Amino acid sequence: MQITRLYTGSDNESYFEEIEIELDDAGNIGQLSEKVEATGIIFRRTGPDYDYDWHNAPQRQYILMLDGAVDVEIGDGTVRRFSTGDILLAEDTTGRGHKSKAVNNEARTSVFVTLD
Repeated sequence: MQITRLYTGSDNESYFEEIEIELDDAGNIGQLSEKVEATGIIFRRTGPDYDYDWHNAPQRQYILMLDGAVDVEIGDGTVRRFSTGDILLAEDTTGRGHKSKAVNNEARTSVFVTLD
């Protein structure tokens, strides 16, 4: 399973990279990853006018997109769109951070799984 990681580079800018979550055969129930320790879960709804300037992730966290979409911009101007079903591992807790903005004037529902 492929997800996107958002992290801070040595130049204090945020970057995207694709990472693979290994899944192992679990028989009749399908395939499972290894257990990831988490510290909490946050349910979030952002409005259609959501437009958040430069900021860092408040802690390492997985963001699971339930519906709607968000455009995330990093320091070099690259913009990636994350929408229903996408998973983002946000780890850019230092540096300049990233921008995020609602797409098509639509609300978004997501779940944050905090890691520390």
